[in-house]
Amino acid sequence: MSIEDLLPAIAEALHQAGGQRVQLISATPAGGSTPALDVRGKGVRLFVKLADITAADRLEAEADGLAALAAVGTFRIPAVLAQGHAGDHAFLVLEYLSLHPLASAEEGERFAQALSALHATTGERYGWHRSNYLGPTRQPNDEQDNWVLFLSRHRLAPLLAQAGKAGYSQEIERPGLRLLERLPALFLDYRPAPSLLHGDLWHGNAAITVDGMPALFDPACHYGDREAELAMAELFGGFPSAFYATYRRLAPLSAEYELRKLAYQLHHLLNHLHIFGKAYAGQVQRLLAQLLRELS
Repeated sequence: MSIEDLLPAIAEALHQAGGQRVQLISATPAGGSTPALDVRGKGVRLFVKLADITAADRLEAEADGLAALAAVGTFRIPAVLAQGHAGDHAFLVLEYLSLHPLASAEEGERFAQALSALHATTGERYGWHRSNYLGPTRQPNDEQDNWVLFLSRHRLAPLLAQAGKAGYSQEIERPGLRLLERLPALFLDYRPAPSLLHGDLWHGNAAITVDGMPALFDPACHYGDREAELAMAELFGGFPSAFYATYRRLAPLSAEYELRKLAYQLHHLLNHLHIFGKAYAGQVQRLLAQLLRELS
């Protein structure tokens, strides 16, 4: 099915969702890490994410996360307009937002203000009401009362098992399992509140609208330790330094954060190893060795 052949199905999904009929004229590939279209019509512009029909659940999980973030109101979130499928394609129709990356100190400050307010939204337990996805990786989110248990069972252990299957049993899986045994030592006097997290906070999923509003998209939402969100933002960089300083001023981090963040960054590096392969193996091994030394 060609891109143009998707337009009638997208228009019909919009009609079913909102009651209005729109005439869509063109669709061009949009930049990004996942397949998406910049769709235009008479008086309308849309951002449409695509997936193979067998991966439609990824788009449903994304729509769920976007709705949760939008309900809090601290960030500008693209509205979910419709979902559907045509042939072997599933699609998610989103509001088109004109965005640019965070660049100035002022933008970093505004983003930090919005993020600290998002993290002030808390739940009763860690986890989420459904599984979702970190990139293409499915994440189980069964709710737990114990954060270390959630982190071990639903974040680190599945990716350590994947590393073993990929041939890294000796170098990564086995030392990783030793780390899981010692992980509670990082949380002896620390009981994080179950904060609402975006869950995939790297600079590519953060932006500023043309009218200066902080924006978020591509979520992997769950309730968890807000330190995990900051750890990922630090791992891949790209945020203005004022973002980190402002967040710490508004929502101070404990002295032990510098060590705990390594465990949170390990999670994302293991996921990159799973997705992208051996280019991340050395970095994962070094981080595992550092954590094991610190916890010996």
